[in-house]
Amino acid sequence: MRVVVIGGGAAGFFAALSVVEHHPRATVVLLEKSDKLLSKVRISGGGRCNVTHACFEPRKLAGHYPRGERFLRKAFERFQARHTVEWFADRGVQLKAEADGRMFPITDDSATIVDCLTEAARHGGVEIRLRTGVRRIHPGQHGKGFRIALEDGSTITADRVIITTGGHPKPTGYDLLSDTGHTLVPPVPSLFTFNMPEEPIKELMGVTVPAVTASIAGSKLSSTGPLLITHWGMSGPAILRLSAWGAREIAAMNYTFTLRVDWTNGLGEQVLRERIEAFRAEHPKKHLANLCPVELPNRFWLYLLDRLELPSTKLWEELGRRDRDRLIDALTNARYAVRGRTTFKEEFVTAGGVALDEVDPASLQSRLVPGLYFAGEVLDIDGITGGFNFQAAWTTGHIAGRLLTSPHHAQGGPDAAALQGDQVKP
Repeated sequence: MRVVVIGGGAAGFFAALSVVEHHPRATVVLLEKSDKLLSKVRISGGGRCNVTHACFEPRKLAGHYPRGERFLRKAFERFQARHTVEWFADRGVQLKAEADGRMFPITDDSATIVDCLTEAARHGGVEIRLRTGVRRIHPGQHGKGFRIALEDGSTITADRVIITTGGHPKPTGYDLLSDTGHTLVPPVPSLFTFNMPEEPIKELMGVTVPAVTASIAGSKLSSTGPLLITHWGMSGPAILRLSAWGAREIAAMNYTFTLRVDWTNGLGEQVLRERIEAFRAEHPKKHLANLCPVELPNRFWLYLLDRLELPSTKLWEELGRRDRDRLIDALTNARYAVRGRTTFKEEFVTAGGVALDEVDPASLQSRLVPGLYFAGEVLDIDGITGGFNFQAAWTTGHIAGRLLTSPHHAQGGPDAAALQGDQVKP
């Protein structure tokens, strides 16, 4: 049996290695369009590789995916973050969890993960072909094999095909699927930062506010967490999560909207007002610059006072009712004009891809084409930042590589015949 894996990223390698593990007599060929393997793995996490997230309960883990949550619940019951940690440990790579749950190799070097995967592929006999782009996949008649048309004009055949070509910003990136009959959910960006060309707050580039609530005016979209002010606008976990959960809604707004930020982490207008009144009573002679009613970086607090035209040397007892109202509004309901987006470095992710209702989550096999499997971001699955997208790649790749026959295909059909004699491990 020949299995062709298309795509040399995280999902592609895990799929190929899963085939080797579960079907040791199979011939496995991995095709990569570029001249580099595992490119996202190399640059993830600033070169450290955020392998997964320390979340080991399948249902909770699936809750971190704006698209694909229900689909992944079943998949995570077969292979989840705990299994990823064990898989790498069995091959001599130890992972560590940081305070926010992100997991990295203890070496803090993505090369550790790249070397582990490439060595496992070499040891398993996976044939890797670089600079080998695929133009079309032609399923055989009656579900019997595939003919794969390559970009150089040649063709190869396969008994099974696993597609792991990742996400693409334009629908044309999925053209190789045109002969398979699959529905493509139109791709839009996810995990991006907000451009604010007209906002003076960019002066604070480099400042991080540890806990805010960010929301989009006129919608139900809201997110909490740290926020980073950049030279182009805003980033950080709160913004990235907001962009992920609101990927399609924000795209429909053409990335032009009003962002609301509560810099008090949900303290609330009434509590903040009471705290300010207490400051005026307990610290009447203190300068505004020397006492902030909420936990904010000093540079941010001084900037805010300046924007409100409140002198930093003004005493708290001198803060009148109108100025108190303005300060409370600026802290709990700040508004910023967003006019575009910026790709978040290596964490760029696409929302969209192969429609999930056409793929069996228990096997990752197509419900339309027997013997065709999908794994990774080519599916309409994407997670928030923090190692979740790699975990989806490991999970779907591992399951796809088992080459299980989906229940909707007839027993004893081409899938069963081709797998006869191969031992399928649990």
